[in-house]
Amino acid sequence: MGLDPAVAAVRLAVRRALLDVDRHPVLVGCSGGADSLALLAATVFEARRTDWQVIGVTVDHGVQDGSDERAAAVVRQMDRLGADETASVPVVVNKAGRGLEAAAREARYAALRELAERCGSSVVLLAHTLDDQAETVLLGLTRGSGGRSIAGMRQSVHPFRRPLLGVTRSQTEAACAAEGIEFWTDPHNDDPSFTRARVRHRVLPVLEKELGPGVAAALARTAEMLREDLDSLDATAESVLGDYRPHEGIDTARLETMDDAVRLRVLRLAALRAGCPPGELFRVHVQAIDELVWNYHGQRRVELPGHVQAVRRHGELHFRQTEAVPG
Repeated sequence: MGLDPAVAAVRLAVRRALLDVDRHPVLVGCSGGADSLALLAATVFEARRTDWQVIGVTVDHGVQDGSDERAAAVVRQMDRLGADETASVPVVVNKAGRGLEAAAREARYAALRELAERCGSSVVLLAHTLDDQAETVLLGLTRGSGGRSIAGMRQSVHPFRRPLLGVTRSQTEAACAAEGIEFWTDPHNDDPSFTRARVRHRVLPVLEKELGPGVAAALARTAEMLREDLDSLDATAESVLGDYRPHEGIDTARLETMDDAVRLRVLRLAALRAGCPPGELFRVHVQAIDELVWNYHGQRRVELPGHVQAVRRHGELHFRQTEAVPG
């Protein structure tokens, strides 16, 4: 019998994602689900012809009863699949001002990034699939927060790489079945109290039923094309801003000559360089700064997150830090 098509698809995706990896370790985030176990198995297989060292990592978020036992079981399974080393990393999930999903994701990524630095690795593989990408696009649409929110997850953002964005969840499950790998299903994935679970089990199935098959693939494809356009616009804005530093002024006359898409990106980047937290700088803030450029009627400043002010003075925009007001 030939190689199972699902196994071949996962291995090919991993091989393509790691073409530039030479001798340093490759970390693989593993939850014990079908996606991450298929990813780990494929990475171990591909490593046999290379000098990679494969390190399987599971993160214990501590938000479910028995999570430490589950993490220990995943470690044993990663070892059986042939990982050179394994690790279980406990984290504290701080939900302050955020939902559980976002807080857990932030804690997980921070732990994986820190471990990669300690291991001297520049590559952490994550097992997000085409289905995850489609869900992310739909969630972004509901937020109404611009093109970037519906452009989905990037294939690569240092040190993270997502080899399986072109592979479906059914393929990873089929790959596990073909290789005799038992996988765990996280109960949170079926819990309707989580938005992503409702999108997965209610919204996407309705779209597939009413609009025909292939909706998930179409959403993922749309995200990829949109991301290419957005990356080009972002690169243009970066080029315009150049080596700008917050103490310098930006000529408002020059800003007025720019297309809206570029100008707004330039203003956002300038605010970020001045110290605005990315997660707190929203479109309404950028539009308020833009009013100082396009619709100036003597107003002098705009208060921004992170104790930053945008100030118009003598035909220039300046961004400056202000002192926090004691609570």
